Amino acid sequence: MRSRFFYGWVIVAIAFVMMAVGYTQRSTFAVFYPVLVEEFGWHRGNTALIFSFSIIVYGLAAPFAGRLVDRLGPRVVFPFGVCLMSSGIALCSIATQQWHFYLLYGVVAAVGLSMVGSTPLNALIANWFVRKRALAFGLYSTGFGFSLLGSPLVQSLITNVGWQRAYLMMGLFTTAIVVPLVVIFMRRSPAEKGMLPDGSVPGAMPYGAAAPRTVETLWMRTEWTVRRAVRTRQFWLMFLADLCLMGIAQQTVLAHSVYLLRDSGFGAQAAANSFSFYGVGITLGYLCAYWSDRIGRERVLIPGCLLAAAATALLFLIDGPSRFWLACSSMFFCGLGMGAMVTTFFATIADLFQGRDYGAILGLMTLGFSIGGAFSPWFAGFLHDVTGSYVIAIALVVSALLTGAGLVAAVGPHRLRPVRVHSIVSRESRA
Repeated sequence: MRSRFFYGWVIVAIAFVMMAVGYTQRSTFAVFYPVLVEEFGWHRGNTALIFSFSIIVYGLAAPFAGRLVDRLGPRVVFPFGVCLMSSGIALCSIATQQWHFYLLYGVVAAVGLSMVGSTPLNALIANWFVRKRALAFGLYSTGFGFSLLGSPLVQSLITNVGWQRAYLMMGLFTTAIVVPLVVIFMRRSPAEKGMLPDGSVPGAMPYGAAAPRTVETLWMRTEWTVRRAVRTRQFWLMFLADLCLMGIAQQTVLAHSVYLLRDSGFGAQAAANSFSFYGVGITLGYLCAYWSDRIGRERVLIPGCLLAAAATALLFLIDGPSRFWLACSSMFFCGLGMGAMVTTFFATIADLFQGRDYGAILGLMTLGFSIGGAFSPWFAGFLHDVTGSYVIAIALVVSALLTGAGLVAAVGPHRLRPVRVHSIVSRESRA
């Protein structure tokens, strides 16, 4: 009797671990950021450039990372990327100049992360899932939320053993956890297990599956390549949405939230604890993307943008440590909205541009994220240096979220690839 277990869920589990451990290197910059400013007496804007370098290099490397996984496979690319990323992070422990951090954190670690991050992982998961794509994306992406939950732990490490040893321990731990999992269990596609996406086998329909009934559009019949994709208006609208949503909005929140709370009078640990609620929210938000498989991408993505914008606006009201629970609420609902937004966005790109060049197309799309993500952390720090406040930066995040929602609405993914209507096949009808 053939097992109903689908190996794609093993791939999702490994991708979850890679996200949780790998993105801890970047997500915890918000905790290291104030420490580096205090340790070396640097300006916030110049120090935030460390994060900006990381984002732009990550984005520039993403198209090549996606293509490398397409060509060489994950068991070759991922271990090399993990070792590169971990080396950059561990060597930050001996850095003493800003250019050291620009090189090690902003270039070396960022290139490594691009090789094991969301771009190649999304391309890999898209090979394994079609019908349950957003669910698979949502489940593995919760690893990013868990990376944010590491902020209190990393703050505790910094307090107890110092920021240098914290960097060293993070780098070594990442290699020890991720590399063995990838080498032993990772597979490129269902074909390596004699299956089709979503657990089907050739010539059979899986139990409980749905026979899709949908109108096939001209868009769906197109074999998408990089050249064809970049000639469409929809690609560039989604590119700009990526710039606004994942670039400007999310990266500003990730880089400056802890510092904003500390400026409001929060202690270092209290600020890190408050920020961890963003991780809780974004983890739950990723799971909300499952509903976009049922009701359509925009009906999850756009409300997610609006919720994140409203929650970010609550930061205007935080004026002291007595507002601890308001800070936690703001971080939680901002994360919830962004989680639903981010995962559904990636599922939308997979829907629109699936094909042999999908990894490269997604990598090129990631350049939008990197442009916004490189500019916004530095700009928010610069604005604080000039004005002594994060008010303009908060307004920038809210505006970016609203703009991104409008751009997605203009694309109208449901018109290009309608939501499938499923008819469940009963066990009896298959007997």
